[in-house]
Amino acid sequence: MLRLLLLLLFLPFTGYTQYTWVKADAAFGPLPKGVELFYTNDSLDGKPSKAFYCKVPLKKRNLFFTTKVGNGKRFTPSEYYQQNDHPFLVVNTTFFEFVQNRNLNAVVQEGKLVAYNVHSLAGKGKDTLTYRHVFASAIGIAKNRRADIAWLYTDSNSKYPLASQTVVPFFKDSIATVNSASLTIKNEFKKWRMQTAVAGGPVLIQDGQIRISNNEEIRFPGNQINDKHPRTAMGYTTDGYLIVMVVEGRNPGIAEGASLFQLARLLQSVGCIEALNLDGGGSSTMLINGKETIKPSDKTGQRPVPAVWIISSPKQGQMRPK
Repeated sequence: MLRLLLLLLFLPFTGYTQYTWVKADAAFGPLPKGVELFYTNDSLDGKPSKAFYCKVPLKKRNLFFTTKVGNGKRFTPSEYYQQNDHPFLVVNTTFFEFVQNRNLNAVVQEGKLVAYNVHSLAGKGKDTLTYRHVFASAIGIAKNRRADIAWLYTDSNSKYPLASQTVVPFFKDSIATVNSASLTIKNEFKKWRMQTAVAGGPVLIQDGQIRISNNEEIRFPGNQINDKHPRTAMGYTTDGYLIVMVVEGRNPGIAEGASLFQLARLLQSVGCIEALNLDGGGSSTMLINGKETIKPSDKTGQRPVPAVWIISSPKQGQMRPK
């Protein structure tokens, strides 16, 4: 019997990691019926941590999901909050570059592509004539309130993104651009008719299991996948909830951030069947009724970003997104 107990004790644990999530609605003002906000300060592998997630029912017709872009400018989440009739949730989304304030990932707003994935990355050193072609992952919500995560090809000449439901490995060649006609894997892609969507990556959870598609999306090189940073992520559950999560970081002794694997475990713990990473670091900010959940890691506070995800409800005194 003792030998059996010892064997069970040292068997690898295959279930979900458990965290203590506490309701935090009261500290952030009233939320629409069915929307809940949770908080945890459980440690991540022995390191101090702080995370929030908002659980939003997708099928509630009084809730409106949309995106906003800066159109060549960047605004803080608080500025987007003021500009858009005070929605109850504003969160950062895409990766971007600072020179032209350009989104590097796709954004769908009211069914229209308003930003596009960057698909071609120039090689360096001996590979300057080689290009790596990548397909970033995205999360979207259709008109029927169905959520989906897929890997996208976007083209400014196409009304809809093309999406693959299975991860698409990057490929290399000497052609500076990639288009739908030249895709050797084009049969995997179908029109992705989403009403609201944002891309980022990598995917963290697929079919309820932690499967990080960083190698295919080449989002973070080398060991950066293990670095701990502030994080923003989104996913959805089998019972029809959108999950929006932020993890505080770069706050020594209080919240050191999360690796991608730790972020995936947090998302899995709240029931996400699919989930993906979005821009993190100094960009990570989620506002609930205009109030910051985590403390932004930039010394100046909230970082201006070129795109956000917004959820609003007219029944809470907020206007439907225009």
